[in-house]
Amino acid sequence: MHEEITGIILAGGRATRMGGEDKGLVPIADIPLYQYVLARLRPQVGPIAINANRNQARYRESGLPIIGDLIPDFSGPLAGMLAGLKYATTEWVAFVPCDVPDFPATLIEKLWQQKGSAIAAYASDGERAHPTLALLHTSLATPLEHYLARGERKLMLFLDAARAQQVEFKGQQSAFHNINTLEDCQRWVKEKGIIHE
Repeated sequence: MHEEITGIILAGGRATRMGGEDKGLVPIADIPLYQYVLARLRPQVGPIAINANRNQARYRESGLPIIGDLIPDFSGPLAGMLAGLKYATTEWVAFVPCDVPDFPATLIEKLWQQKGSAIAAYASDGERAHPTLALLHTSLATPLEHYLARGERKLMLFLDAARAQQVEFKGQQSAFHNINTLEDCQRWVKEKGIIHE
């Protein structure tokens, strides 16, 4: 566990492919999806908060701090990342989206070990980059604020500009599958053998 790293669960999206339903709160075996992500993240970091813009009271039931985007009506994960960087009291912040419940149990450790001297690192499965699974130094808050103020929105462009280190998790493609639709939910439940009580 890295106590010196704050963990942020990104649950601020609009979930258009879920019919607008709050993705993190979609129940799987009567447990909200974000809780599976939280269980995966908890052993890997120190303090944890959730970035959410809707249904904050329901996320608050987790007992965790809830932080909203600092930029209203923003589409994309960067506003949530900025909120997380500004919220954290640690030097480093790890981000995971609320819809990737199987991300590697070694995610934070490997990003930390392989970032080298970079002030940002993000995951790749060897075929695709997964920039929302990332480790960022809080010094990136100001450049990110300026980037967004210019109207920029692309996460990968920002990470490239920050000279982020891509860290490969070879042969772990399935760990990065995100749950976008109710069909994805059902498939995941079946794969995991999760039983509805």
